[in-house]
Amino acid sequence: MSDHYEIVKTELEQMKSSGDGLETEAAADEDQLSPVSQPARVSPIPAAVTLTVRRDASKSSVNTRNRSKSRGKLSNQDRSPNEKRDSDVTPHGSRECVPGKGLGRIGSEQILQIKGTGKILQGKTETNGNNVPNQKQREGKFVLGKGDGNKVAKKKPVTVDTSKAKTSLEALKLSIRQLKWKEVSVSRRSACDIYWHGVSFHDNENIISGQVNKFPGMIEMLRKINLSRAVRTMQQLFPDDYNFYPRSWIMPEEYQLFSTQVRLMKELDPTLKPTFIVKPDSGSQGDGIYLIREPAELRVLSGCQLKQAVVQEYIQKPLLIDKLKFDIRLYVLIRSLEPLEIYIAKEGLSRFCTEPYQEPSQQNLSHVFMHLTNYSLNVQSGNFVHSDSFSTGSKRTFSSVLYRVASKGVDIKKVWSDIIALVIKTVIALVPELKVYYQADIPPGKPGPTCFQILGFDILLMKNLKPVLLEVNANPSMRIEHEQEVSPGVFQYVPSPVDEEVKVGVIRDTLRLVDPALRKKYTGSPEEEIQVEAELVEKAESAGVLPSLCLKQVFPKYTKQFHSLRIVERIAAIFLRFLGVKGTMKLGPTGFRTFIRNCKLTNGGFSMASVDILYIDITRRWASAVPDSREAGMCLQAFVEAFFYLASRRFKALSLREQVLSLLDICETAIQKHGQEDKPRPQKHHTNVNPTHNAAPPPLDSPADGCGHHHYHDERVRRGLDTPSPDSGRGRRKLCKDSAAFRRKLCEDSAAFRRKLCEDSAAFRRKLCKDSAAFRRKLCKDSAAFRRKLCKDSAAFRRKLCEDSAAFRRKLCKDSAAFRQTSVISRMPMELYSGNVIVLACSAEQRM
Repeated sequence: MSDHYEIVKTELEQMKSSGDGLETEAAADEDQLSPVSQPARVSPIPAAVTLTVRRDASKSSVNTRNRSKSRGKLSNQDRSPNEKRDSDVTPHGSRECVPGKGLGRIGSEQILQIKGTGKILQGKTETNGNNVPNQKQREGKFVLGKGDGNKVAKKKPVTVDTSKAKTSLEALKLSIRQLKWKEVSVSRRSACDIYWHGVSFHDNENIISGQVNKFPGMIEMLRKINLSRAVRTMQQLFPDDYNFYPRSWIMPEEYQLFSTQVRLMKELDPTLKPTFIVKPDSGSQGDGIYLIREPAELRVLSGCQLKQAVVQEYIQKPLLIDKLKFDIRLYVLIRSLEPLEIYIAKEGLSRFCTEPYQEPSQQNLSHVFMHLTNYSLNVQSGNFVHSDSFSTGSKRTFSSVLYRVASKGVDIKKVWSDIIALVIKTVIALVPELKVYYQADIPPGKPGPTCFQILGFDILLMKNLKPVLLEVNANPSMRIEHEQEVSPGVFQYVPSPVDEEVKVGVIRDTLRLVDPALRKKYTGSPEEEIQVEAELVEKAESAGVLPSLCLKQVFPKYTKQFHSLRIVERIAAIFLRFLGVKGTMKLGPTGFRTFIRNCKLTNGGFSMASVDILYIDITRRWASAVPDSREAGMCLQAFVEAFFYLASRRFKALSLREQVLSLLDICETAIQKHGQEDKPRPQKHHTNVNPTHNAAPPPLDSPADGCGHHHYHDERVRRGLDTPSPDSGRGRRKLCKDSAAFRRKLCEDSAAFRRKLCEDSAAFRRKLCKDSAAFRRKLCKDSAAFRRKLCKDSAAFRRKLCEDSAAFRRKLCKDSAAFRQTSVISRMPMELYSGNVIVLACSAEQRM
């Protein structure tokens, strides 16, 4: 036994010494962000292995539309060569030993625990020093050392419910097969470990345990308007940190502001010709997106109402490759909200436009294949190229783009660090609202599942390589095939090597990170728990042929750099504390008043009446801004606005961030103090005895041993030195006295309160009567004066009217008489008229 132990000890030391260098090399390669020798890959799987698997899959699905059937029937002979190649994955990942962890990894061999030594070896050791896996390990079993005997146990496979997976079903099946887990394709009564939903958390309402791949409220939170509001709130506090999001306006409520700002921009610079992109609030896959140059070009619904949309500044100088505009789709895993865990995929997709880019002009604003990078739009173009290569075509890997950029001398580490910072800051902006949604669907104390989710970040690189956030997708496409027209009108699904390379790894490693075996009870800090689980993931890698994780943890790894940004999250914690009713998302007026009262935010210039006015004003404004809300009350964003107002009112000389931080400190201190006061305090016994009465009781062999000891105890109870037992007679009498005193005190307080209330109400009624009497007198005086003025005005008006009418009648009469004479003369014959004139003339001469 001693010889065998010496051999084992010597071999372990050799393994540790060889593993130290390998681990250092692995850590250096992991942290290095410079491009690899192969321009199209950053995946740890060799190209030969991946391409072999992909070609086999492509051949198996040439003549079928449903790819899952051909992929699901691979034989063991088809899989075994690939699995054998996967065992030697990377130059630094095939042989690895972590010193100090009791863990060794050599190829695809299993681990063996040495009983009584606390050490781990690969297989069993022969006399020549070679390690050979034993028979139990070949059968897929593991050995648990306990005491003097070993127990053989079979590992229970993890079950994954795929009945609601929808478009991600193919990639999910491949991942489950690689992990050797169990797929449940039909809903069943018994619980599964993981539920994979295709749309939202509510795809299956009957889940009370396990894990779900969707967070409640994530779809609502990532709508264009809500995302813009969340980022805008952070821009008010941290304008320099959140400058990666273009300036945005929410339609239709900010149409006047948008028009005014565009007019001012053009007045300041007449040569400026800005372009704006309009995105519908609930649109997806590029549907309804268009470019404008004037606010009047916004499209309206039936009538004159604008659509719910976001208008953003258009990035006119993006980074181009092959004269084509492109964007980046990065996959981000939010593993949990409390503590916050964020992972970023090391590989992503680059989606290219299909027309050469030109800066926007009035002639090319409608060219969607030039300005919009959405895959669902460009795939309809005749210039779209499906390629099996990772570095060519209309869809490529992000690492191939980085290789092209690095060849021009660009610092790739700087680009990656900027992208990581953008992702962390965006998630921090989303977390406060997500916590409100989460507690509404899964209140504390209610049984329910835990959640995780994969998000799709769409990022655009500007010409100066600054990343700009375009949008975040709650349900990024995980399809690993595309339609191809084999003959006119006949389409079939064919594999997409680029999609499979990226998406299968993301889903597989997400499942590995949420493996229920890693979710063990831990009493330490969240950071320590995450570190322990990361070590368990590495142990799982060593036991099989899986490659290293393609998801990189960025939070809480970089907590120190970004923890100061979580101000709104602290405000959300106060909001959740005063919600009151479980399952609600709106704060009522009583809860808001309780918040003001507990935090002692009222003063001489800000009374509770002002609090009610503030609540009503902000709540009404947000109710009109969010018309689809069915629940009345103050939402979190409205509460944040009210909190900002209170902070600016209380601390006027500081900046907004310092104002909010100062008010947060006051509120958190007051809430903590109020919570301590609400805790039940131990009952205090007030005695008038001297300190000498606290002497120890007499020894057991004293004369007070018998009944005298009871007399001594009763005497101490009478003096108040000992608390009487509630079961004893004195305890009951003491309890009755205390309760009677409490009732009397309560009655006195309530009577005093009623008297005070009556006095206040009487004074209020008297004041009200006086005010109403004065108001009535004032009203009577004003009405009498008004009537007198009205009478005078009406009398003058009547007089004026009479005079005008008399003059009008006189004028009318004169005009009528003249008109009648004229009409009589005009009706006489011409001869008679002439004769009368002559006769009149002759008669006149005769009279002369």
